[in-house]
Amino acid sequence: MQKISAIAFCMIIAFASACNHKKAALVFQTDFGLKDGAVSAMKGVANGVDPSLRLYDITHEIPAYNIWEAACRLQQTAPYWPSGTVFVSVIDPGVGTERRSIVMKTKTGHYFVTPDNGTLTLVAEDAGIESIREIDENLNRRQGSAKSYTFHGRDVYAYTGARLASGAITFEQVGKLLDNNSLIKIPYTRPEIKGDSISGTIPVLDIQYGNVWTNIPDSLLKKWNLKSGDSLNINIYHNEQLIKAGTYRFANTFGEVAVGMPMVYFNSLMNLSLAINEGNFADSFHIRSGAQWKVVVKKK
Repeated sequence: MQKISAIAFCMIIAFASACNHKKAALVFQTDFGLKDGAVSAMKGVANGVDPSLRLYDITHEIPAYNIWEAACRLQQTAPYWPSGTVFVSVIDPGVGTERRSIVMKTKTGHYFVTPDNGTLTLVAEDAGIESIREIDENLNRRQGSAKSYTFHGRDVYAYTGARLASGAITFEQVGKLLDNNSLIKIPYTRPEIKGDSISGTIPVLDIQYGNVWTNIPDSLLKKWNLKSGDSLNINIYHNEQLIKAGTYRFANTFGEVAVGMPMVYFNSLMNLSLAINEGNFADSFHIRSGAQWKVVVKKK
């Protein structure tokens, strides 16, 4: 009886220890869409590594090949996930070429598994780079996939991300250490103050509602002491050509302006944005996003 009790006790201790090992969340982002089985295949690979992993999504509707928008969506969402979260972001127009496959660990303790093609531009700047490792595909690649050259999202990134999130490998076992300064970054225009105006870009749209998000943070507008009802003159350019100019009322909430009326507000990231209450600002004025779009703001 004592022997059986001792074995049972050890099993209970082992089970408790396993339960206390909190595995990281695994979060996916792609430009694959959901019309076929690509995303499901990636999650199937992750499930095969560890069926107890918690799998989540940022989005799979990044416009095809749009690395910049992928970078913006990571910036938008990553800070709200706990330290230790593993992100797998696959927007990979260079799949099968010599571009590097990497895992970046930020100073906030987040991990990003992705092609080294600019996807990490913004989170690297915001969170800081602790270190970067190149994925060693001899160790961290789905078994039997060596002849597959066009679906590294499934065979390399989902597999490596799942192994890292589950604790099957440590960050050090991902592969060789790289120079932090070697990370590929996308050039873009940062917000700045020039005289009595503030300029920035339109990194992404609030796509569901057609609101126009700039990268101008509320901190740059503090000197204006904006209050609800104040007016702002805003010019929007595409490739230096003026697309839209107008004077808009600043509001804290959509309910402060009439339905169908345009407004300026701070979005959830506390960046200056434009909207039409229950309308679509972007479509109404043919505004899109990207590095070629510029916004210049002045207080009236």
